[in-house]
Amino acid sequence: MGYVEIALVIVALSVAVLAGAAIAGRADVPAPLLLIALGIGVSFVPGVAELHLHHDVVLFGLLPPLLYAAALQTSLVDFKANRRPILLLSVGLVLFTTAGVGLLVHAVLPGTSWAASFAIGAVVAPPDAVAATSIGRRIGLPRRVVTILEGESLLNDATALVALRTAIAAGAGAVSLAEVGLDFLLAAGGGAAVGLLAYVLVAKVRRQVKDVVLDTGLSLVVPFAAYLAAELIHGSGVLSVVVAGLLLGHRSPVLQTAQSRIAERTNWRTIAFVLENAVFLLIGLQARWLVDDVEASDLSGARIVTACVAAFVAVVALRMVWVFPVRALLTRGSRGPQAQEPAPWTHTLVVGWAGMRGVVTLAAAFVIPEGTTNREVLLLVAFSVVAATLLLQGSTLPWLARRIGVLAPDRAEDALARGMLLQQATDAGLEVLDRESGDDPHAVAEIIRNRVEQRNFAVWELLGDPDQEHETPTQTYSRLRMAMLEAERAKVLDVRDRGSVPQVVVAEVLQMLDVEESMLDALADAGTGRVGAGRRQAQRVGPVCEHLAVDEPTPEPNRPGECEDCVREGTHWVHLRVCVACRHVGCCDSSPQRHAAAHFRDSGHPVVESGESGEDWRWCFVDQVTG
Repeated sequence: MGYVEIALVIVALSVAVLAGAAIAGRADVPAPLLLIALGIGVSFVPGVAELHLHHDVVLFGLLPPLLYAAALQTSLVDFKANRRPILLLSVGLVLFTTAGVGLLVHAVLPGTSWAASFAIGAVVAPPDAVAATSIGRRIGLPRRVVTILEGESLLNDATALVALRTAIAAGAGAVSLAEVGLDFLLAAGGGAAVGLLAYVLVAKVRRQVKDVVLDTGLSLVVPFAAYLAAELIHGSGVLSVVVAGLLLGHRSPVLQTAQSRIAERTNWRTIAFVLENAVFLLIGLQARWLVDDVEASDLSGARIVTACVAAFVAVVALRMVWVFPVRALLTRGSRGPQAQEPAPWTHTLVVGWAGMRGVVTLAAAFVIPEGTTNREVLLLVAFSVVAATLLLQGSTLPWLARRIGVLAPDRAEDALARGMLLQQATDAGLEVLDRESGDDPHAVAEIIRNRVEQRNFAVWELLGDPDQEHETPTQTYSRLRMAMLEAERAKVLDVRDRGSVPQVVVAEVLQMLDVEESMLDALADAGTGRVGAGRRQAQRVGPVCEHLAVDEPTPEPNRPGECEDCVREGTHWVHLRVCVACRHVGCCDSSPQRHAAAHFRDSGHPVVESGESGEDWRWCFVDQVTG
């Protein structure tokens, strides 16, 4: 295939990936399922060239950036809190599956050596990071379940690849049990050490680099450099990339400028989107030539089909057999609040069913040496497990989660926690403002206070019942400001086209408008509409002050469902707050008249509770905390 043909294939794949992802979004189906099905179908179309996916392309080209992108988005705090279940799955379950599938394959496929049997067991053992993330987040699984699945899929490739390497070495008669253990320790320790070293080096460089382009370029090099460096010393490249990504992602608010963080986040989202979807399309495109190769096997078609089906059933059953007996350890966090309350059995079932395999499984199968007995069948077994887990488990996981009542993260809890965290951050910032403002003849401090106040109001307004007849102040501001920005941008472009202002000046002004519009877009991403009624009650958030610690029952409000002062004055409210002490119903600080705060100043009653249906939280005006 010439260079032009290769370029055309790359362009065609890119267009197919983007189109498939767009169609999947419109059809409300997971993109991985649609793309792998599309790839399988296209591979059997007459005239379509065979596309062989080489294992080095996956392991050295696709895997490092995919792992790094996933690690950057994974919370190191959550990862550490759930390290026990993650290790149970990423190490214990992988080895358990390797052994179980190896025994099964050796029994089903005559002539297959023990080494090759355990090699294919290691190949199909690790679930895929991309599949777990893309499907799990899309259907709204509980965050702790997603964290465990992501953590498992970030580390289990390292275990599986070491097990695969050991099985292949055993087939050559060059390994002992002691060497197996030593190899595993060296791979894990070497990979972790290289990842830590990569973090230290990049952190030192980032403290000196303030240029956004240089910082972004450095970010693109990190996963490949960390992976290759670890592999050169026979360490785990997977573990190296994961360690570097977790640490750099955790420390990015300290190491990088705001512009660098935004640029890195955008770039890696784009890279991950393209590569993740391309991976599933490439998996499907392997179908025809794998089937064609198997036709030359001495084994009967029935036995080959039996091996493929048995391997799929085995990986599913072995995962279930593993997760339920160790549920007491699997569903209990290693520390913190999660350690006090084990998750329900439904979460364990979802973790057990969410074992979709991916491109690493298929690529690792190609590492099995040429000349291995039944190699072509083993490759088809790996492909069958990948396709079946993605299509069957991936497509039924949303139904299963809904059927057994596994709830998505509560938007009310998120909105309340977001408001409280931002309020605490604001209090810290205002302390600095009071200390640093000093002599302020231009009243700049007051301008800052007003802007911060409006930002906080925008977050608090996301709470409460939807009101289709009235916009919140922030919604009105966003709508009017967006209309203004469109007119401003049109004017700037008109001036640019006339050539009366230097292009560099025009570009700077357009960038200023883009920054302001992106801030409005960020608010929209957080959720421009209110949370709505009919949800679970919000959990207690933030420290409990002495006023909130007094657990007094709230009397029935004087005027439930309306602000009594707004009714009298003829104004409209955004949200309602009920005074715990005297039943007064007032409007929140986002409302024009702020009657709840005014009642506090007049009466001295410090605590109000939300007057919105479905919410169960209180606010202390004195200490500025919720409870």
